[in-house]
Amino acid sequence: MENPRAEKVAVVEEVRGKFTAASAAVLTEYRGLNVAAISQLRRQLREAGGEYKIYKNTLVRFATHDLGLELDELLTGPTAITFIEGDAAAVAKALRDYARTNPALVVKGGLLGTKPLSADQIRALAELPSRDVLLSQLAGAMAAPMQQFAGLLQALPRNFAYGLKALIDDRGGVPEPEAPAPEAAPEPEAAAEPEAAPDTEAAAEPEAAVAPETAETEETPEES
Repeated sequence: MENPRAEKVAVVEEVRGKFTAASAAVLTEYRGLNVAAISQLRRQLREAGGEYKIYKNTLVRFATHDLGLELDELLTGPTAITFIEGDAAAVAKALRDYARTNPALVVKGGLLGTKPLSADQIRALAELPSRDVLLSQLAGAMAAPMQQFAGLLQALPRNFAYGLKALIDDRGGVPEPEAPAPEAAPEPEAAAEPEAAPDTEAAAEPEAAVAPETAETEETPEES
C-alpha cells in the first residue's frame, strides 16, 4: 500500500485485529440484500455470537496477507465477513437459517482458526449441535453413571430390608427367643480316701543274726 491514507491504515489494523481475536470467520456474498435485510442479519448473528462486517476487499487483502491467511479467492464481489469469537456452529446455523428465507445471502467459505473452510464445510458445521447442547450432553453422560451409582447405594439397604422381611414372613414371623437351658448342677466331688496313717513304730527289719564268734581253742601240746 503506497502512501496509504490514515483512514485505510486504520481499517487494515481493525481487520487484522478482528481476524486475530476471532476463533472463526465466515465470508458471504450479500449481493441483492437491502439495508433492512442486512440489519436483520446483523441482529441474528449478534445473538448467535457473530459480528457481521463489510470492508473493501483490497483492505481485507492487506490485512490477511500480513497474517498469512489465504483468502484471496474469496475476496471477489460484494463480500461481508462474520467474525466469530464464540460458538462457530451456532453462527453457522444462524447464517444457514437466514439464507433459507433470503437466498441472496451466499456462503463463500471461511476460516476455523487459521484453517481454510469451504462452503460445504461451513454447511456441515451448521449441522453440528451447538456448544451448549454438546456441554449438556457431556454433562448428562458424566452424570448418568453417578446417578446409577447413587441409586444403587440407596437400593442396597432398601432391598436388604425387603429381603429380610420376606424371609421373616416366610418363616412365620419373628421366632421367639428360646429360654436358656438350666445349668446342670455340679456333680459332688468324690470323697477323698483317708490317707493311711503312717506307722509310728517303723517295723524294724530283723537284723541279721550275727553268728557267735567261735572261740578258738588253743591246742595244748601233748606232753611227751
